[in-house]
Amino acid sequence: MVSKRFVLTLTLGLTSLPAQASLSIFACEPEWASLTEVLMPDADITVATSAFQDPHYIEARPSLIAAMRTADLAVCTGASLESGWLPSLIRQASNRDIQEGKPGLFYAAEQVPLYQPHDHVDRSMGDVHPEGNPHVHLDPDALPKIATALADRLATIAPDQAVDVRRRLLQWQVRWNLSKGEWREKARDLEGMTVGVQHSNFDYLLRWLGVDVAFDLEPKPGLPPSASHLNTVLQDPALATASGIIVAQYQDSRPADWLAQRTGLPVRVLPGTVTEDGPVISLEHLLSYLVEELHQLANATAAVRDD
Repeated sequence: MVSKRFVLTLTLGLTSLPAQASLSIFACEPEWASLTEVLMPDADITVATSAFQDPHYIEARPSLIAAMRTADLAVCTGASLESGWLPSLIRQASNRDIQEGKPGLFYAAEQVPLYQPHDHVDRSMGDVHPEGNPHVHLDPDALPKIATALADRLATIAPDQAVDVRRRLLQWQVRWNLSKGEWREKARDLEGMTVGVQHSNFDYLLRWLGVDVAFDLEPKPGLPPSASHLNTVLQDPALATASGIIVAQYQDSRPADWLAQRTGLPVRVLPGTVTEDGPVISLEHLLSYLVEELHQLANATAAVRDD
């Protein structure tokens, strides 16, 4: 029979073991908060933006400064996406671990090659990122590379949790590859599809699926759609082949609606990143949702044209 004294001693011994301290993470965008949570679910994560905010333009609020000041790691996109607010936030937070070139600052865009880099950029080109298109979280092939790099960084910062982080990474990779196979199957039905867009938010996923961009409602990247440009688009022969217009949730859909009223093209307002609730609470859910929306859009357009 086990004595009560032994049980009490064992219990006290277990409770005296050092607990793994949860990291404090500052995520610039929801997609990186989601990916971090997969790898380290016990982390205390602050997210600076939401699916209903343009990540190019937010205010360095006192609450964000406070969160950055106490964070162990900041996970951001980089490629100049946050250049309008992140440097100021880092400067005001004065966290010596979260600085350019330090392990405490992780840029997802630095882990993979980007689409459309530019050797020369000036203001006449609009809001163009010299490093390339920063919306890399919608690239099914890039995400596993980013996840691996992020796992390595988390393991460096919290070596006592490295084994668990890498185990969760492997589990996520299996799920991701299964989902990617499903997306590839649906992509077969999207061959030859074209859509109109407003900005390059969805470019990585569209290119991966083989969907072409017929027209852009922005006259230049980052510039709001103007009446003159919309009238130019209205005369574009590519309208006849487009299946619809896709707009991110944070964007003003009125230009797309204006064009839709004159052309009959359907408009889809889609999430550009994960949300706290609803059908896109993870990156897998987000891409599955977007692929399904494009699939339904293609089928609806084909049905109308067949009639």
